[in-house]
Amino acid sequence: MAAQSQVPQSTGFLSVQEIVDRLTRVRERVAAAEAAAGRPTGSVRVLLATKTQPADLVAAVLALPETAGMLRGENRVQELVAKGPALAGLTIPTHLIGPLQSNKINAALRWVDAVESVASVELAHALASRLAPGRVLEVMIQVNVSAEPTKSGLPPDDAVDVAHAVAGISGLRLTGFMTIGANTPDQDEVRRGYALLRAIRDQTLADGLDTATELSMGMSGDLEAAIAEGATIVRVGTAVFGPRGV
Repeated sequence: MAAQSQVPQSTGFLSVQEIVDRLTRVRERVAAAEAAAGRPTGSVRVLLATKTQPADLVAAVLALPETAGMLRGENRVQELVAKGPALAGLTIPTHLIGPLQSNKINAALRWVDAVESVASVELAHALASRLAPGRVLEVMIQVNVSAEPTKSGLPPDDAVDVAHAVAGISGLRLTGFMTIGANTPDQDEVRRGYALLRAIRDQTLADGLDTATELSMGMSGDLEAAIAEGATIVRVGTAVFGPRGV
């Protein structure tokens, strides 16, 4: 594979061919989960979480036909900035999936197509105020469905009201909701959290916010549970790139 020879093999990182093989297995898992849930093939998109991966490796992987139709996500603005120039020629949409501080908004906006981690009306207004004239930014509302103090996101009871407020902000396009599943081996509990996010999304759709269709939920370890509960985007890191540093 030509792209593989262009990427220096760094200790601790997989080769492009190893990543392609793992991508195939992820696609198979997603397809099996879609079928088990009675959902059409292709109804779930894979977001590749590229946290801690070197820019040259990420660029090689995202240029492959195997990643067509996928999304890319970064947890940290500093990684968006560091990798941005190396990935600037690629067309794969880039999402910010981690917390965003107000003092990093300008840096983030230079490199992202969407922000999945909007957890307050204040942050939404701050994003809108920094947009270039005519630009529309896709955003999602992050909800903490597990109520775990280590996780970011709104309490579920506040999510619908915040969604209505964000949807009314000029320059933003509310596309849906994001959450991180409960940190527990109890898959029933994990699924209850995902079902709650689906109910929140469904309520906003019933209220007339017809752009808020996305459910970004599920990661490498629980994507099947998320797809069973209606995920439209699953965020996959370790299943594709292997174990990563912090």
